[in-house]
Amino acid sequence: MFPILQLGPLALPVPALSLLLALWLGLSLAEKFSQKRGQNADALYNLTFLTLLSGIIGARLFFALQNFSAFVQTPLSLFSRETGSLDPFGGFASALLAALIYGRRSGLKLWPTLDGLTPLFAVLAVGLGISHLASGAAFGMETSLPWGIELWGAIRHPTQVYEIGLALAILLFLGWKVKNNPLKDGSLFLLFVALTVGAQLFVEGFRGDSTLLPGGIRIGQVLAWLLLAGALWGMQRMAQTEENEPADTVNGL
Repeated sequence: MFPILQLGPLALPVPALSLLLALWLGLSLAEKFSQKRGQNADALYNLTFLTLLSGIIGARLFFALQNFSAFVQTPLSLFSRETGSLDPFGGFASALLAALIYGRRSGLKLWPTLDGLTPLFAVLAVGLGISHLASGAAFGMETSLPWGIELWGAIRHPTQVYEIGLALAILLFLGWKVKNNPLKDGSLFLLFVALTVGAQLFVEGFRGDSTLLPGGIRIGQVLAWLLLAGALWGMQRMAQTEENEPADTVNGL
């Protein structure tokens, strides 16, 4: 693993850099895609950064409220770069609320907006896999297979490599799909969700750090099955109405 990139006196965190680079590339791709579809690229940029900023601030504030006594003694720790002091639920709730408010005030329609941001989501999925590979997170269970990698004192499944490969395949497939097939609003995003959670179901089966429910059931796979069912249901509903409504033609990524 390579968590730190040393450039002279600078020690740069590779996991964070991977996500930042993926964010930049994903936004650039989403901008080109949205312009071809006649969407407001600036609005998508603003929505993305407002959502990210709100998510980070909300995650830190929710964590601080849960550990109020510690933050009262050291209030400057609110500005710490430590990612362990972020509350995931608080971050998600804050980001979702900010996105809904901005989207409503800007007149952004839900499904076209999610479609326009799908290239960003797809590239971020690749960046997340690279971040996991650099940090050693999301590691696999022990294996005797020849392509296993040495990590945390054992030879393990390279689940991070599986994650990166599947995310790249999904990104390329979506690019081919929209170039060769007209898609109804929302179909691209739901297809991305279905493919991504399907990939997660596969990768989760080889993970060595999964959170388990009673009976050895992996909570990651349970959540993935629920998301997959929701995405497939949404795609089926859209297919049922496609004959009566003209489908919007989506240009390529």
